[in-house]
Amino acid sequence: MQVRPSRTAATVSVPGLFTTDDETALSFLSGGIVRSVLVKEGEAVKVGQLLATLEPTSIDAQVQQAQLAYERAERDLQRAEALYRDSVISLETVQNARTGMGVAKEQLTAAQYGRRHAEIRAAGDGYVLRKFVNEGQLVGAGSPVLMVNGAGRGAWLLKAGLSDKDWAQVQVGDSATIHADAFPGQPMRAVVSSKSAGADQRTGTFLVELRIIDPQLGLASGLYGKAAIRTRGRADAIAIPYEALLDGDADHGHVFVAGADSKAHKQAVTVHGITNTHVLVSGLDTTARLIVKGGPYLTEGSTVVVR
Repeated sequence: MQVRPSRTAATVSVPGLFTTDDETALSFLSGGIVRSVLVKEGEAVKVGQLLATLEPTSIDAQVQQAQLAYERAERDLQRAEALYRDSVISLETVQNARTGMGVAKEQLTAAQYGRRHAEIRAAGDGYVLRKFVNEGQLVGAGSPVLMVNGAGRGAWLLKAGLSDKDWAQVQVGDSATIHADAFPGQPMRAVVSSKSAGADQRTGTFLVELRIIDPQLGLASGLYGKAAIRTRGRADAIAIPYEALLDGDADHGHVFVAGADSKAHKQAVTVHGITNTHVLVSGLDTTARLIVKGGPYLTEGSTVVVR
């Protein structure tokens, strides 16, 4: 057959998990011992609701130390100002005392701020997706304690990891169809909303996010789904029948083409994707005459009859 360039789109199939675009990891401002975690995974929460607290002993001690340091700096300043009025000390000494009191005041403010944030409250209505710690556990500052989302107000997404080959084919804006095991026979339309610029260090895959268009089903974060992403194809891709591709190995293979000398010649090709009926390859000249049938029985230089 005579080959022709094709922009036939390939389909990339990939599994993933449903989530929303407003997931938030909550953590404490400072480290300490977890005193209480007041919610469970899957529980609904309301804005302002207390979710978790730290043991206050060490934090209260820090506030008390800062308070005492501020009171001492205040007394030092008052004493310095009195001595300056009596011409006993220099102006510079008074200024240093005033600076010391200012520093102590800021340290007290920081300690009080830390005490106020020794608890985690819900920033909005939503659900607890994951709980990372238990009571009595030591956590560091900024370590995730809870993962919450926004009660379905955010857009629903399917997050999936692609191989480097599939990642190169997929573009933002590509359309997709998603099937979820929880909702058999109810496909969802989606579009690729983002793709990562680097591989995940844990899995080696490249993350893509597919935004669900007008979700009508009762989705839940963590549900499994499988997406079929329709890529836009390549300008230099050629669609060939499955049976013409031989010795396929990942993205490499070969075909036989009929030369002007009526001989079969082996030609290496690069595979870019598949459709329901064809394989998309590059590496073939558009003037080549592709041998579709009998390829497994040919060798380089075999005589062929072109029909």
